[in-house]
Amino acid sequence: MAQKEIEIILARHLGSYLSTPIFIVDPDGNLLYFNESAEKILGRRFEETGEMPLAEWGTIFQPMDQDGTPLSSDKLPLVVTLLTQRPAHGSFWIRGLDNVMRYIVVNAYPLIGQAERYLGAVAMFWEKEQP
Repeated sequence: MAQKEIEIILARHLGSYLSTPIFIVDPDGNLLYFNESAEKILGRRFEETGEMPLAEWGTIFQPMDQDGTPLSSDKLPLVVTLLTQRPAHGSFWIRGLDNVMRYIVVNAYPLIGQAERYLGAVAMFWEKEQP
């Protein structure tokens, strides 16, 4: 595994202490980490999924709108943040890897390190009662 930027290491460390679900990606959208709280919503432990590219995580959780229509990855708040380097917000359905449907609300933020280095993005999300 390649050495990560210190800010990513610290973000992951912080995430490991949070009860808020957190999902961290690099500037190319590669999944770097999700915490134990996220595991409960995503339906699998991070140790079982490991790091994965955007093309995989953008579809593996089967994001869909209210009508059950699959969402393209470019509609996901975390991907919007990756593309714009600006915060994004949204809510949608996912099918966890445990095959359970969950409605989630997502806030995504760019990770900007020292000297204005763009390091990727982080999403914080939670499960919400059906809309």
